Formats: sequence, C-alpha cells, structure tokens
Amino acid sequence: MKHFHIFWAFFKVGILGYGGGPSSIPLVHKEVVDYYKWMDDEEFSDILAIGNTLPGPIATKMAGYIGYRVAGWLGAINAVLSTTIPTIIAMIVLLVSLSSFSELPWVIGMTHAIVPVVGVMLAILTWDFVKKGTKDLGWKLNVALIIGSTVLLQLLNIHPAIIIMVLLIIAFTTTPKQEGNDK
Repeated sequence: MKHFHIFWAFFKVGILGYGGGPSSIPLVHKEVVDYYKWMDDEEFSDILAIGNTLPGPIATKMAGYIGYRVAGWLGAINAVLSTTIPTIIAMIVLLVSLSSFSELPWVIGMTHAIVPVVGVMLAILTWDFVKKGTKDLGWKLNVALIIGSTVLLQLLNIHPAIIIMVLLIIAFTTTPKQEGNDK
C-alpha cells in the first residue's frame, strides 16, 4: 500500500504541476507534509533548499529523495517515474492539441489563466516559509535575509544556488546559541 501512496502522491504532482518545478513545490508539500505526513515543514524546507542547489528539475529531485526516505530504492524509482511519466504523456497530448487549437479563445484564456493561479500557490508557500523563518530566526534576521536575498538575486543577478550554498556553509560552520546556558 505504501508504494501505491507514493505513486498516487507523485502522479498527482506530475500531472497537475502545470508550469514546471515552481508550481510543483506546493503540490509536493501538500501531499508529503499535509496529507501523508511523511515529513514535517522543517524537513521539507531542508529538502527544498538542498534540492535547489543541485542541477536538474526540482520535482524529480524531491520525488527521488522522498520516495527513498519512505520506501527505499523502489520508493525512489516509483516516485521519480510517477512524477515524470504523466508529465511526458501530458506534454505530448497537450502540445499536439494546443498546436491544433492554439488560436481558439478558450485555449488562449486557459494558458493566460494558469499564471495567476501558480502565482497564488507560490505566494502561499512563500508566506508559510516566511512565518517559519520568523519563528525560527526572529523578524529582524528573517527580514534581513529576505531583503539580502532579493538584492542578491534581482539586483546583482547572483544564482540562487550560490546564495543557498553560502547560507548552508554558514549554518554548518557556526554554532547556535544554547538556550538557558547564559546564566
């Protein structure tokens, strides 16, 4: 039954993740954290951060790790195939259909309407991460990291993987304050 759950969770992500990796992330989160409870928000955030530093599509990297964590190597293979095969089939069907009907108003409307929906899904996930960061780091550090990341990404055009890697190095090389030891 576990393999069916892995298949079904990632099949839905693969078939409904219209727009690529960014639109798949909230779907993976909903399945993995909220529905099946295979991990908590913190571990999901860690997987997302590390997955973003590695090359390749985020949905398959996350599927591979989560599938492996839940059911070993067969789970990893199951999750990756469940994520990719529906996308391949849907892409072939949609591209053939879209090229045939691309001038119809409802097709144009559909392709334009999906953008704000994906934007809202990403905004909700972003707000969840901001709340978690505020809880873990406090408002000042969280806002500083948000502003700093925005400047580095948008104004200085630094690749996100570099920023994430630097933050991971800082996190691994600094020791957190021990609560209650400052008496």
